[in-house]
Amino acid sequence: MAHGLTVGLSLAVALVLGVGAAAAEPEHEHGGGSPQAAVRRIEPNPGPHGYERVTEPQGWNARPRTIERTTYQHNFQAARTYRIGPYHGPAGWTPHRWAYGQILPPIYWAPQYILSDYWLFGLEVPPAEYEWVRVGADAILVNTVTGEILQVDYGVFA
Repeated sequence: MAHGLTVGLSLAVALVLGVGAAAAEPEHEHGGGSPQAAVRRIEPNPGPHGYERVTEPQGWNARPRTIERTTYQHNFQAARTYRIGPYHGPAGWTPHRWAYGQILPPIYWAPQYILSDYWLFGLEVPPAEYEWVRVGADAILVNTVTGEILQVDYGVFA
């Protein structure tokens, strides 16, 4: 009986010490603990396996300084559709069929809508002071000074 009592007490002490040690550790998985402790334990991400980043095509950022407006002034139907995720338009956004010559409000060409990798979607190099932006399913080439739409490719995004 004395032996059983000793084993029981030993187990109880071990449990109390184990719970105390566990309570002292920050709970990273559940959001507890100090942010500084979590920062010290960050491991480098080795990156995806078997994936090579698509490289920019030659001349991808050689933006023309002068433009022949009639070359760009088109409303095209996209030859191909891309799936890149849902579009989350600005507050109050409603679908609208934009066309070249119209003025696109600045809220639609905010940084989160700019298509920096425009070549991945079959879009031409934008001239200086122009950017491709996503508005709903469409890609719009907009002047980032005036908001004037120079070209629209309808249905680029699904």
